[in-house]
Amino acid sequence: MRGLSEVVQLIRVEVCVLLPQVSTSVFVLLLVLPLGPSWQVAAQQCPQTCVCDNSRRHVTCRHQNLTEVPNTIPELTQRLDLQGNMLKVVPPAAFQDLPYLTHLDLQHCQVELVAEGAFRGLGRLLLLNLASNRLSMLPQEALDGLGSLRRLELGGNMLEELRPGTFGALGSLVTLNLANNALVYLPSMAFQGLLRTRWLQLSHNALSVLAPEALAGLPALRRLSLHHNELQALPGAALSQARSLALLELGHNPLTYTGEEDGLALPRLRELALDHGSLQALGPRAFAHCPRLHTLDLRGNQLSTLPPLQGPGQLRRLRLQGNPLWCGCLARPLLEWLVRARVRSDGACRGPRRLRGEALDALRPSDLRCPGDAAEDEDEQRAAGPRAPPRSPHKETERATPCPPACVCVGETRHSACDGRGLHAVPRGFPNDTQLLDLRRNHFPSVPRAAFPGLRHLVSLHLQHCGIAELEPGALKGLEHLVYLYLSDNQLSGLSAAALQGAPHLAYLYLEHNRFLRVPGNALHALPSLFSLHLQDNAVDRLAPGDLAGARALRCLYLSGNHISQVSAGALGPARELEKLHLDRNQLREVPTGALEGLPALTELQLSGNPFRALQDGAFQPVGRSLQQLFLNNSGLEQISPMAFSGLGTGLRNLYLQKNQLQTLPALRWLSGLELIDLSGNPFHCNCQLLPLHRWLTGLNLLVGATCATPPSVHGQKVKAAATVFEACPGWTARKAKSTSTSRFSARSLNRRH
Repeated sequence: MRGLSEVVQLIRVEVCVLLPQVSTSVFVLLLVLPLGPSWQVAAQQCPQTCVCDNSRRHVTCRHQNLTEVPNTIPELTQRLDLQGNMLKVVPPAAFQDLPYLTHLDLQHCQVELVAEGAFRGLGRLLLLNLASNRLSMLPQEALDGLGSLRRLELGGNMLEELRPGTFGALGSLVTLNLANNALVYLPSMAFQGLLRTRWLQLSHNALSVLAPEALAGLPALRRLSLHHNELQALPGAALSQARSLALLELGHNPLTYTGEEDGLALPRLRELALDHGSLQALGPRAFAHCPRLHTLDLRGNQLSTLPPLQGPGQLRRLRLQGNPLWCGCLARPLLEWLVRARVRSDGACRGPRRLRGEALDALRPSDLRCPGDAAEDEDEQRAAGPRAPPRSPHKETERATPCPPACVCVGETRHSACDGRGLHAVPRGFPNDTQLLDLRRNHFPSVPRAAFPGLRHLVSLHLQHCGIAELEPGALKGLEHLVYLYLSDNQLSGLSAAALQGAPHLAYLYLEHNRFLRVPGNALHALPSLFSLHLQDNAVDRLAPGDLAGARALRCLYLSGNHISQVSAGALGPARELEKLHLDRNQLREVPTGALEGLPALTELQLSGNPFRALQDGAFQPVGRSLQQLFLNNSGLEQISPMAFSGLGTGLRNLYLQKNQLQTLPALRWLSGLELIDLSGNPFHCNCQLLPLHRWLTGLNLLVGATCATPPSVHGQKVKAAATVFEACPGWTARKAKSTSTSRFSARSLNRRH
C-alpha cells in the first residue's frame, strides 16, 4: 500500500487538476473520506458508458455500441480505448479536445472512413490502432498532425492501394503494420516520409508487383515482412532500395526460382526467409550481393538439389527441412561446401532408398553415389529384396505418380521439374495433373509439335535459358489451361500463330532477352486472352500499324531496353484496353503523341531513358483523361514547353522528372491531382525566370527534391526555400501570398473530392 505522504501528494494533484477552487478544509476532509467529493466530480466528468482511471489517465469505453467519440472525456486523458464500437466514420478533429493522448485504440470499430485531419491536435500520440476495421482507402491528409506517432496499426482492413504521400507526416514512425489487407501493388515512393521506420509489415496481402522504387525513402528499415503474398518472382530492384534491411521475410509466396539476375543487393541483410514457397531451383550466386547473410530459411520448398552458394561469406545456418532432397552424387558439391564453409544445415534425404530419412548434416561426401556405381546398384537391390522389380536409381517415386528420369514430380503441389539437367529434348511422361512444369536451363534448339502431351491441366510452363530458336507449329497443342509461358533468355527471333495455337487462355507471355526485331504481331492472333506481353531487351526498332492487331485484350505491354526510334500512329490502336505501356530505355527523340490516340484506359506510361531533350505542346493530350503515372526521368530533358502537360489535369498522380538537365521549368498548376512529383537531380538555375515554379512548389504539400545548382549563393538549397533569390524579382511582394494561398486551396479541394 502507498504511504500517507504519497496518498496526500496524489490527492493534492487530483484536487489541483479537477477542483482548483477547493479550500484547505475540504482538502483535509478528503483525507478522511477518500470516496467523497473528488471521486464524485471525476465520475461526473467521465462519460456514462466509460470507465475512467484518473490516477493513470486511462479511459476505457469498450464494446458500448458508440457511434461517435464521447465529448465528455477528461481533457488530461493519455490512453483512450474505444475498441469494439460502431464509429464507422472518424470525422475531422475528432479528438481535438484531448491534446495529451499518447495511446488511442480504435480497432474493431467498423470504421469505413478516416476524414482528412481526423487526428489533428494529437501531437503527442505514440500509438494509433486502427486494425480490424473496414478501411478501403486512406485520404492524403488522413494522418496529418501525428508527428510523434511511433506505431501505426492498420492490419485487418480492406486497403487495396496506397497513395504516395499518405504517410508523409509520420516522420517519427517506427512500426507500420499493413498486414491482412487487399494490397496487390506497391507504387513508387509508397512510404515517402517514413525516415525512422524500422519494421514494415505487409504480410497476408495479395501483392504480386512492387514498383522499382516502392521502398525508396526508408533509410532506417531493418525488418520487412512480405510473407503470404502472390510474388511469383523476387522483386530484387524494389527490395534493394531498402539497403539497411537486416531481416527479410518472403515465405509463403509462389516463387519458383531465384538467381543473381533477380538483383537482390542488400549489404546488411542478416536473415532471409524464403520458406514454404514453390522454389525448385536456386542460382549459385542468388545471394552474392548479400555479404552479411547469416541465416537462410528454405524450408518447405521443392528443392531436390542445391548448388554451393557463392557470396554470402558469413552464412552459418541453412534450413532445408521439408524439401525432397536427392542425396546422390550431384549433391556432393553442396555437402563439401557446407563442411568447408562451416554452415549448419538441416533437412533429410528423400532418396535414394538406402539414404531415405537420413539427416543431410550426418552424411559424408563418400556416402553420395552416382547411378551406375556398383556399390549404389548393390545397395538398391539389397534394399528392394531379391524379388523386387528394378527401380530407377535417379529418383524414388510412388508407383501411381509417373515421372521422367532425372526429373522431380511432386504430387502434393502438382509441380514437375527437370531444370538444369542437361536435357536435349523435351521429356515426356509427366503426371497428367501437373500444373507447373519447370524445364529451365536445358538445351532445346526447338520445341516440337505436341511437345507436352496429356498436360491439359498445365498452368505455368518455364522454358527460360534453353537455347530455343524455334517453336514448331502445334508446339503448345493441348495446353488449354496454360496461363503463364516463360520463354525468356532464348534465341527466338520470331513466332508464328501456328506455334501458339492450342493455348487459348494464355495470359502472360514472357519473351524478354531474345532476338526479336519486330513485335510478333501475327502470333498474337492465336492468343485472344493475352493480358501481359513482355518483350524487354530485344532488338525491336519500331512499332508499326498491325503489330498489335491480334492483341485486343492486352493490358500490359513491356518494350523496355529495345532500339525503338519510331512508334507509328495507329500502331497501338488495336490494344484499346492497354493500361501499362513501358517504352523506357529506347531511342525515341520525341513523345509518340500520335500513337497514344485510341488508348482510353492507359494509366501508366514509362518513357524514361529516351533521348528526348525537349517536350512539345500537348505531348500527352490523347491520354489526358486516363493517365495516372508518367515516367520521364533520365531522359536528357533540357526544355519543357509550358503546355507540354496540357490535358493531364487532375488525373495525373505521379510525375517523375528526376535526373534530367532542366535549368528551368514552368509552373504546372493544372496538375492539381499530383501526389508525387520528383524533380531531384536537375541543375535548376534559381533566378526570376524560375519564380513561377517556386510559387507553385511553395503551395504544394509534397516533397519534390528540386534544388538550385546556380547561382553559387544558393547552390544546394531547395527551390522551395530559396526565397532570398526571388524576393528581388518584380511583383514578388504583391503576388506571392495570393498565388500560394490559391494553390493550397486547390490542393485541399482536390483532396476532399478524392
